[in-house]
Amino acid sequence: MSRIGRKPIAIPPGVEVQVHDGLVSVKGPLGKLEWSVASGIGVSVTDGQVVVSRSSDDRKIRALHGLVRAELNNMIAGVTKGYERSLEITGVGYKAQVQGQSLLLSVGYVDPVTFSIPPGIEVKVDKQTVITVRGTDKRKVGQVAANIRAIKPPDVYKQKGIRYAGEVLRKKEGKTGK
Repeated sequence: MSRIGRKPIAIPPGVEVQVHDGLVSVKGPLGKLEWSVASGIGVSVTDGQVVVSRSSDDRKIRALHGLVRAELNNMIAGVTKGYERSLEITGVGYKAQVQGQSLLLSVGYVDPVTFSIPPGIEVKVDKQTVITVRGTDKRKVGQVAANIRAIKPPDVYKQKGIRYAGEVLRKKEGKTGK
């Protein structure tokens, strides 16, 4: 059995977990999330805990066992605490600002880059150089942060660009001329 898949998930107060026909919905103070469970995986709610079980020892179902349990745990944590990812902008004249449901980035291109913020995600800009991405869905928060970073990835030579907060870059030396 999967060590992660075997562990029951405790349901904190204020969170509702419902299972209907392979669809698990988690409702909490920050919102509602849904996840469709693959066939062969069973989810049950008993005594204030969520228990994930599997029907057979097939390789694919064994792999999904731990995945489903981890996803459900992330959903419960997301509707109670939420997830957050911070990005830093480094470079002379590089800045960001939020206008409605879009993020405007001035990162060295001729025109500012417009990034549309998907629903369910909140983006905040502090001091024009720190971008904070918040939401209840861990996957969505991570993907939006990765998409923003991909607009101008950090340069290893000049150390300019958009990077995750706390990300350490190794600075490379340029060419040495004679």
